[in-house]
Parts: sequence; structure tokens; C-alpha cells
Amino acid sequence: MDERVNVRVLLLVGSEAEVVADAADAGEPERYPAMEIADAVGVPVQELPNIPLTAVPGAGDRLSGWRRR
Repeated sequence: MDERVNVRVLLLVGSEAEVVADAADAGEPERYPAMEIADAVGVPVQELPNIPLTAVPGAGDRLSGWRRR
């Protein structure tokens, strides 16, 4: 099973979500398509900054497999 990390959407910038992972080796916030995350967790895009999420770090430390905590 893939290791999941807690993540937070800090803010929305246009069609992108600025995301930070709660991991010891996490760097600066990264941007991801907001609609991709919203579709995966079943909420409207504008609600993303208020929802606790998890994701799976993959190649190049990019996150995927978005889920609600």
C-alpha cells in the first residue's frame, strides 16, 4: 500500500490549488489543478481550502490519489 501524507490546500489561484504536504521533507507549496482535486474528493473547488485531505507522493514528489481525511 502506498504511503499517504496529510495535505492542505492553502489557497486557490485561478484554476490551480496551492497545496502543502505535512511531511518532514516537504518543500515549498506546489500548485495542482484545482478541478482534479475537487473531482477526486467530491466537493466544489471553492471548498478545497477548508477540507482535510491526504495524497500519495509519486514520481518527482508529485502528489496524486487525493482523498478526504
